[in-house]
Order: sequence, then structure tokens, then C-alpha cells
Amino acid sequence: MMLGFFMILVDSTIVSVAIPAISQGLDASYNEVLWVNSAYLLAYAVPLLITGRLGDRFGPRTIYLIGLFIFTVSSLACGLADTSAALIAARAFQGLGGAMVTPQTMSVMIRTFSPKERGGAMGVWGATAGLATVTGPLLGGVLVDAAGWPWIFYVNVPIGILGLILAWIFVPKLEQTNRHFDWLGVVLSAIGMFCLVFGVQEAQHFGWDWRVWALLAFGAVAMVAFFRWQARQSTNALVPLALFDDRNFSLAALTISTVGFAVSTYVIPWMIYVQTVQELSPTHAALLILPSGLVSGFLSPYIGRLTNTHDPKPFAIAGMTLGALSVGATAMITDPGVSTNWMYLISVVYGVANSMIWGPLSMIATRNLDPRLAGAGSSVYNTTRQIGAVIGSAAIAAMMSAQLDARLGSDDAGPAPTQTTGVLPEFLHEPFALAMGTSIWLPGAVMAAGAIAACFFAKTKSWSA
Repeated sequence: MMLGFFMILVDSTIVSVAIPAISQGLDASYNEVLWVNSAYLLAYAVPLLITGRLGDRFGPRTIYLIGLFIFTVSSLACGLADTSAALIAARAFQGLGGAMVTPQTMSVMIRTFSPKERGGAMGVWGATAGLATVTGPLLGGVLVDAAGWPWIFYVNVPIGILGLILAWIFVPKLEQTNRHFDWLGVVLSAIGMFCLVFGVQEAQHFGWDWRVWALLAFGAVAMVAFFRWQARQSTNALVPLALFDDRNFSLAALTISTVGFAVSTYVIPWMIYVQTVQELSPTHAALLILPSGLVSGFLSPYIGRLTNTHDPKPFAIAGMTLGALSVGATAMITDPGVSTNWMYLISVVYGVANSMIWGPLSMIATRNLDPRLAGAGSSVYNTTRQIGAVIGSAAIAAMMSAQLDARLGSDDAGPAPTQTTGVLPEFLHEPFALAMGTSIWLPGAVMAAGAIAACFFAKTKSWSA
């Protein structure tokens, strides 16, 4: 199951390093290519409240296999796309497949491992998540340089087929824990989530006019109706409100949303900067963050085992704090006068941070969950993470656009860098770098807010000596 989970998370970040290549190959603006990432995140986030409960209703193995099949076929369609519109549509189906797979991975762990044994499993889950978020840009850079941008999607096909075979053979059929399915809740949550997420994503494009506010208002009304309906459904609810009686679950969901915001956004302006201003190849650009993946992959299982016997709260606080400092340091070296080699050191620190974020946070969130609510809890937890990523995607696009307008203006000679690709004149290097560096501070600030939220986790007695 970790193979499919890894592949899906890789695809949430693999596009970042390929943005210039996709933009040039499809003759599309950076804003259009950013929608390639946004469409994936939108289609991933909206169904998550539903897909975890589908696993409870029809079995996590069944939903996992269906989702991975959709994801694999959509990956082939992405590679074959010859227009930005076709690529965006295929990415949306990829996101749907990913939304079906992700909750099942955590749900199976919750139902398979006891709370005292779950730390090691969550450590592997965390290692997979942390490694995937940095493997995406690295793998993307190598594939773009070696074979062209379509191969960042083609590579999923053989891996997806292997994942389907392995899951078919080894993933057990678990008992269906929810015989009733809340169809009205499905409709209300889908409408509400779509309107809210799409409204946030398109706010900058529509200039925050009445259409944006109408979408947000309608989405908010739908979500209020959804939660009022959920309160009447008890344990049959799509999202049982009893989940939020656990203070740690609620705070962990909030904290992971800031992680989703930061990890899906901070690398985008950095990758654009080092390829546009420093003129690094995609592979060279991605290698700068390789240490974070290696360090995270090595440390995460060890940290996971420690959380079996130690309170994960200090690990989570330290990880979030180091993560915020790493993102801030990245912003500070986004300067033509500073060597990009400093990123190697920052990547090591970020890798240490990653190893203390994913596993410990998921352990805190799931420690007290009733196994019968595993799918619902996993859905809510992953939904908040993806909502953070979607808001982050929209926010970083708006921030970059505003910064480029402010630093470069519309009176400079030549087309704006957000609208076309090609060699950037040298006199624009410094303002362009300043625009990208300032943009990176946004995810850093959001992750710092997550570190503050982590300070309020309650200590669980079962971790006491």
C-alpha cells in the first residue's frame, strides 16, 4: 500500500520542477501550468471526506485497487496530452484516483496495528510521505532532462501496475465496518468542498469579484448544512462529529493542514528561480533538495518507533519549528548573489524536520481513534492536509503574481515572466529573485503557525512512564 501512497504523493510535487518545460512544450503560460498542479489538488481534496468512508463501506482493499487503477490510467493520459487543457483534465482524474487510495493506507494501519504498535507503522507511513514530497522534484528533474516532461507521468504506469498486483495479492480483505452509506452527506460535502476550494483557487483570476464571494458563500452554506446533517446521523455519519471530541485529533488535523500548505508551495518559486535566474538544469535544481529525502527516509522509521513509548508532541513541535526555519532560510538564499549550494545544508535540516512531522502528527491524530471510525478519521485528517495544499497552491500563485507585478511591473521591456518562457534578461534577475524569495516567506509563516498549534497538544497518559 505504501507503494501506491508514495506514487500519489510524488505526483503532488513532481510538476513543480517541470513547470518551465511543460510551459514551453505546450506553449502555455506559467499560470496555466500552475493549474496542472491545482487541478490535481482540487480533485484530490474534494472527494477525500467521501472516499475514506467508502473504504469502511466496501472495504479499504477494494477502494484502494479501484483508485490505483484510475490513477495509473490517468497517468498515461497525462503523458499523452498535447494541450494544457487535456493535461489539466487528466490530472483531475489522477487526483480522484489519489483521493481513493490515500485514506485506505492509514485506515488499514489503524485497523491492523494496536495503539502500542502503531508508532512503527506510522513511522513508515511518515517516511513514505516525507520521502515522496522531495522525491517528486528530484525524479521530475531527472526525467525532464533525460526524456522530456511527459515521462514524469509515464513513469507511474509500470509502478502503478506493480502496485495493483502486489495489493491484489498481499493486502487483506478487512471487515466492512459501515453498512449504511450517507448519500445526502456525500452530495452536501461534495458541493460544499468544491465551491470552497474552487472559489479559493480562482479568487485571484476573478479579481475577488462577486462570483468568488458567491461560490464561497454557497460552499459555506452547504458545509453548514452538511455538518448539521452529520450531527443527526450518529455513527452512520460520513464524518462522525465524535472525532472532534478528541482534542489531539482536532489539533493534529489543523497542524497537518499547515504542513500541506507549506510542502506543496515553497518549492515552486524556488524551482522557478534556480532554473530561470541561476539557469540550472531541472536535474541540478532537484538535486539541491536531495539530502532532505535521504535524511527523512533514514530517520522517520526510528522516530516512529520512539513514539511507541514516548510522547510524540515534542517531536512534532521540533519538526514544525525546524521546517519553518528551513523554509525561511530558503527564502534568504533566493538571491543571485548567494550560492545555491547553501540549499544542500538547508535540505539536511529540512529532512530532519520532515522525519519529526509526518509520523508523530499521524500518531497523535490516530492514537485514540475507534477502529470502526478508521476510514472517517483518515478521511478528515487527509482532507485537512489537502485543503491546506489547495489553499497553498492558490495562495502561492497569487503571491508570485503580485510580487512579479510589484517588482517587474508592466512597463519593463519584454513579456512578463509569468506569461511566457525563455531567457530572462539579466537586468531582471535581481527583481525576479526578490519576487520569488518574498513569495517563499508565505509558506514559512504558515508552517510557523502550525508549530504554535502543535504546542497545545494534550499529553496522553498512555505515553507516561
